[in-house]
Amino acid sequence: MVRARRLLGIWRQKDGGCAGGRMSAGKDGPVLAAVQQGVCGVGDSWKSRRIVLGRTKMEIKVGVWRREPAKQAGDLRCLWTWESSGERSRDTVALSPGVTAMLVLLPATMFHLLLVARSGPARLLGPPTYLPGLEELWSPQALLLLFIWLALQVALYLLPARKVAEGLELKDKSRLRYPINGFQALVLTALLVGLGVSAGLPLGALPEMLLPLAFATTLTSFIFSLLLYMKALAAPVSALAPGGNSGNCIYDFFLGRELNPRLGSFDFKYFCELRPGLIGWVFINLALLIQEAELRGSPSLAMWLVNAFQLLYVGDALWYEESVLTTMDIIHDGFGFMLAFGDLAWVPFTYSLQAQFLLYHPQPLGLPMALLICLIKVIGYYIFRGANSQKNTFRKNPSDPSVAGLETIPTATGRQLLVSGWWGMVRHPNYLGDLIMALAWSLPCGVSHLLPYFYLLYFTALLVHREARDEQQCLRKYGRAWQEYCKRVPYRIIPYVY
Repeated sequence: MVRARRLLGIWRQKDGGCAGGRMSAGKDGPVLAAVQQGVCGVGDSWKSRRIVLGRTKMEIKVGVWRREPAKQAGDLRCLWTWESSGERSRDTVALSPGVTAMLVLLPATMFHLLLVARSGPARLLGPPTYLPGLEELWSPQALLLLFIWLALQVALYLLPARKVAEGLELKDKSRLRYPINGFQALVLTALLVGLGVSAGLPLGALPEMLLPLAFATTLTSFIFSLLLYMKALAAPVSALAPGGNSGNCIYDFFLGRELNPRLGSFDFKYFCELRPGLIGWVFINLALLIQEAELRGSPSLAMWLVNAFQLLYVGDALWYEESVLTTMDIIHDGFGFMLAFGDLAWVPFTYSLQAQFLLYHPQPLGLPMALLICLIKVIGYYIFRGANSQKNTFRKNPSDPSVAGLETIPTATGRQLLVSGWWGMVRHPNYLGDLIMALAWSLPCGVSHLLPYFYLLYFTALLVHREARDEQQCLRKYGRAWQEYCKRVPYRIIPYVY
């Protein structure tokens, strides 16, 4: 039984190995941050009740409590963390208006950026100088071009891969298999586009189609997300995502109800994560560079830097494609409108904002400043790649000479937490490198306009939010070991600042 007393309750379980204990309501919905007192078996299954404070609603939650052994011999106290079994995860009635607003605001923000980038003032917070009519947004040619692009990327996805990797273990103890051929898709796409341009394909005309292409992609994202939601209604409980299984149709449509929607072996979420949008971003940038050369005789140094920096970023992501299998997007988030629109529309049309700005607002850039910006980019990439490679190497082979001497903290799950090297500097050194690279992308655009720095501002907010979510997830998973890690590494992203 449960007796609610504001934030604390007394908990009893008849069938478990624990005589009783205390629990406190966690901050993230159904997850209970609980400290149990007593001698209990690792992996015991429990039924618990979530008490929604200030309301009369109570939900039954089923899952597994994981015990972390006590630090000292004879200490009967142990830290428990909750693993949800996948049942309805949170009360989302209060969140529905915000999610509904996001369905409108995300596409509206994207179109606002596209319009102000080509306007005279180019003010991030100012209104665009004109609003296009429907006849300017709707184009059958743009829709056809989008479908050709998606079909090409699907075909490249289905080609034999240099490697097939297994994802993390799912709730039913199975592991999905994923083709690792994203970099191959990028190279083959470049070859095909190169052949097309040499045969007279007017790639430089693509910037004139950005608005109708963005409109077609947004419309496709809505329809695609609706089909995903309908498919997920027939999915078993074990296939549902923790966050998108609320019973609220708007919330689940936005976050994604099914964790890994597939058609046969074709994984929709994995495909969209790094393929059509990320590769499309590269070729939108290239089209902007070609159009600038057509308008001004040659591309500017600033345009070359933006193209080179962002090509390196995309190439790195696709070369190390396997690492995406351990990200929150793949292992935790459902595939709904948030990721579908983000992957297909938001990434290519807003991440190319610097190149769009430079086409319509050319900026002078001297060689000394260009070299300084290159140095900033190199530093950011060095931190980003070094941190990610160290983490991935340690996960695959902790005895590898490059990581064998690093200090670690053992956890109750059997895994080790790195507490030295890059991961002893800050808790998320890869985020630090990401932000430094984002700064390097924006600096070629000068400092007279805020618009080219939208990505840096947006990405900072995104990573701070993601970092907070990572912290909660790691606390649930690793318990006391994570608390010890946070004491040893107090800074989250920026040393001595945050």
